[in-house]
Amino acid sequence: MIGMLSGRVVEKDFSSCLIDVNGVGYEVLIPLSTFDKLPLENENITLYIHTAVREDAITLFGFAGKDEKQLFQQLINVSGVGGKLALNVLSAMPASSFCAAVSSGDVKSLSRINGVGKRTAERLIVELKGKLAGIDPAAAPPVSGSAAADACAALEQLGFRKDAVNKTVNALLAELPEKECTVENLIRTALLKLNF
Repeated sequence: MIGMLSGRVVEKDFSSCLIDVNGVGYEVLIPLSTFDKLPLENENITLYIHTAVREDAITLFGFAGKDEKQLFQQLINVSGVGGKLALNVLSAMPASSFCAAVSSGDVKSLSRINGVGKRTAERLIVELKGKLAGIDPAAAPPVSGSAAADACAALEQLGFRKDAVNKTVNALLAELPEKECTVENLIRTALLKLNF
């Protein structure tokens, strides 16, 4: 399986690019988010690749970042979601926004994506909730019963949105030393960030 390609961009458009790797041209399907990060033609690029093998075709899907590739792989594991629909999702919104929409159960935002109706949006939420933490830390609620969970509950009672609270508290857990992750300190520091 091809996991990554490094080479020269020969051609590109909004949905695909042709990469020359040592004289071999690989046609790679890409989301709009990756197209925005492609260099000019004849310049070098490295793309993370998902290889889809079927009886009648081998298709390469390329991504500028690991998080997009991981999200793509989670998406195609959802029943009824194929490679092209997964690319539509990644083209419609950034990975972090998609993770936040799934985490908060935002069916309306997901339904706006081309090819995703209300039922598909609901399926995405049900099947992906809790599985996106490795892609976006805000998609994972802090561990129940911990100082982080207590801090999140307090901040939500103060009127802050759950997804913003989770994102902020998880970021603090990653940057603060463990001994400073008390309920009081998390609340105090999160308030500074959320009110900024």
